[in-house]
Amino acid sequence: MTALLLEAGRTCWRANQANRAAVLIDAAAYFAAVRSALQAATSSIHMLNWAFDPDTRLCPRDEDDAGPEFELGAFLIQLAAERPELKIRILCWKSAVLVSATQHFFPHRARRCFKDTPIQFYLDATVPLGGCHHQKVIVVDGKIAFVGSCDFSPDRWDTPEHMDADPRRRVSGRTAAFHEPRHEVMAIVDGAAAQSLASLFARRWRHAIGEDLTPDKAIEVDAWPDRLEPQFNNVTTGLSRTEPGWRGREEVREIEALHLASIAAARRCIYLENQYLTSPVVGAALAARLADPDGPEVVLVSNQLSPSWFDQMTMDRRRSRIISLLRAADTFGRLRAYVPVTAAGTPVVVHAKLSIMDDDLLHVGSANLNNRSGGFDTECDLTMEIEPADDANRTEVAHCRNQLIAHWLACSVPDVASAVAGAGSVGGGIEHLRAQGYTRLSPLESRPLGPISARFASLHLGDPVGVDDSWKPWKRTRAIRAALAIGLRRAA
Repeated sequence: MTALLLEAGRTCWRANQANRAAVLIDAAAYFAAVRSALQAATSSIHMLNWAFDPDTRLCPRDEDDAGPEFELGAFLIQLAAERPELKIRILCWKSAVLVSATQHFFPHRARRCFKDTPIQFYLDATVPLGGCHHQKVIVVDGKIAFVGSCDFSPDRWDTPEHMDADPRRRVSGRTAAFHEPRHEVMAIVDGAAAQSLASLFARRWRHAIGEDLTPDKAIEVDAWPDRLEPQFNNVTTGLSRTEPGWRGREEVREIEALHLASIAAARRCIYLENQYLTSPVVGAALAARLADPDGPEVVLVSNQLSPSWFDQMTMDRRRSRIISLLRAADTFGRLRAYVPVTAAGTPVVVHAKLSIMDDDLLHVGSANLNNRSGGFDTECDLTMEIEPADDANRTEVAHCRNQLIAHWLACSVPDVASAVAGAGSVGGGIEHLRAQGYTRLSPLESRPLGPISARFASLHLGDPVGVDDSWKPWKRTRAIRAALAIGLRRAA
């Protein structure tokens, strides 16, 4: 990439600096970092969540291990009791009954957990009918912030090894003994980047609760997690959002605009990890780059099947069509699409939402590559964009991509770096390692659709473009055409 893509008001809300930043791969690392940061908090802890389960264990133990597991609800209550000056505020989406039932009614259990405590916990319903608050953000003392894909739920924790039988993935008191292996990616930042996330929380709080928050007082304590080395230093970041146009509020599509701009600007490699890929706008943008003789390779890591039947009928069917579109456009053989599996062949749940473009841009957040994340739900993504002369941070972007691939294939980061350099491409390096026996990335194939599945896919059920077509699927084709036209103009 040559031109910088973070442009306030178009591809991001705010662009500013982070003195320190790091990427946390999988929830074991994330939960440990969160626990450390919360323990160091002195002024405020602010959380935005799609799901918040107070029974989430931040440090799950094997039966033979000793020590506390730090259940999140009890941990926060203890912090509030020990530090009366510490303000703890939590906004969680007030989910529909059918959704909360699949998550063991976490919103209602959390509300009961914090009743009669100093913790301010609110269920936020300020979204259109059928929409959700999907942002996942934590801000500590207004100085340290986390953002990415991971919610607080007992079925999120996992390590990069994604072992088939890990007793620490037990779901206490639930019907299943263990939850599936799962992949998440979060980012942590400080400085002005963290302050922007603090402002985002304040806006959400004011809109939901009607209360203006005063900025945190200047404090000397550093809540950066112990034993977490920053990967990036003095890096430019952008905070991008999706917000629906609803009740007089203007629609915000910064995340979609940034995806399209970065896909158009990539020269060598587009590396994507995402739960879904159903957006015709993003699909068309990727297909155009694959059809370009001088375009980049595209490497996608996604799910074999979505966890729920409804998503399998809607999101998975649409993804099959997108994969077929990309394969048809892949005249030059630059597409690689994979499903990660464990050593025994069990599919790993990919819940991450990550994009790495060349060695210049690393994008982490809550937004899927589907319609609703582009304009119907609330989303929050953070992007690190590397200045042309910043070789140190550019090296870290490449290292992060190699680290992700190495964790999938269960090999070393140097092995990946050597294979990529030898093949001259990321996809070629992965295929070389697969041929050497590192087979934990399996090809993701499109599935033929029957008449009913094809009809589901054509209507984009459950995946509206925006408020206007949210309960009117017969309007969705027109909405998608309009989004495609806008997307092409933005990409240009």
